Amino acid sequence: MSKFKQYLIYIFYFIIIFFIIPALCTKKQRKLDSEVIADVSDSEKNTTIQNYNYTKFSKIKLLHNNDGTVEELPLDEYLYGVVSAEMPVNFEIEALKAQAVAARTYTIFKLIHSDKKHSEQDADICDEPTCCQAWISKEERFQKWKEEERNSNWEKIAKAVNDTTGKIITYNNEPINAFFHSNSGGVTEVVSNVWGGKDLPYLQSVETLGETEYSQYRSEVKITKQELIDKLKNEYKDIEINFEEIDSIKILNYTENKRVKTVKFGNIEIPGTKVRSIFELKSTNFEIKIEGDYIIFSVIGYGHGVGMSQTGADSMAKSGSGYEDILKHFYTGVEIRNF
Repeated sequence: MSKFKQYLIYIFYFIIIFFIIPALCTKKQRKLDSEVIADVSDSEKNTTIQNYNYTKFSKIKLLHNNDGTVEELPLDEYLYGVVSAEMPVNFEIEALKAQAVAARTYTIFKLIHSDKKHSEQDADICDEPTCCQAWISKEERFQKWKEEERNSNWEKIAKAVNDTTGKIITYNNEPINAFFHSNSGGVTEVVSNVWGGKDLPYLQSVETLGETEYSQYRSEVKITKQELIDKLKNEYKDIEINFEEIDSIKILNYTENKRVKTVKFGNIEIPGTKVRSIFELKSTNFEIKIEGDYIIFSVIGYGHGVGMSQTGADSMAKSGSGYEDILKHFYTGVEIRNF
């Protein structure tokens, strides 16, 4: 064999060993890698489908009380309006997330345990906070915000909802009735002291720290003696008050959580919850003082006091608590799960 042929053979083997074989191996490895990636992607997709999927309540029918119209919205889009109506946007993001989960849970509970209150209007829920939850449209919300803050504010609201998508609060694997309020005045209240009936195991009284610095913590209502009598006579026709008597107005007793249970106005005894309603007090944690011709109600807290305190949630978030820790503080013995 000539030296030239030997030289060609050496070149041929060199090409096979150093170029063709590595190329084939790399191609095979890439195929294996792509198969692994595909498997992982499919696994992640399946996990997402299994862990989170709105089914029955993917959309809700919202009754607008101001004009009686009904609007159908995706559940989380509806929650944008709830969170932006129910909690100040300048609260910490973890507090807003807690609000989003509480609002989602409250909505699901309402839908599951519907009493058909809005069935005549073919609606699931309304936007009246004294009946269901507050709600505001994006357009109306924008009108109340400074122009330069609108987009960033809305992004913050959307993030609170989107980052907790599918999450609800459960007790014994069932959605809870997730009541919330503005400011507990230092301690939350149990159901029976507000609406009567039986207490719920997940709505126990808990201490709330850091609420005193919020504007919702303290308020005052000042009316004349005649205004007081007129308002009471709308509800109690036979009421008589002799302001010359030392005990013409007297708080008779309190709940174990320092809220007013019963008040004596002259010859009538009235529940603290009713007093709050008649005089539009912000809570039932109040004192009554007579000064000359005026009656002064000094009020602590804002809201019925049951469930999560929104200012309490913000205070916890400022101290480093995540939204799940916040929710588990205010709702006793619960779990945060995907719905």
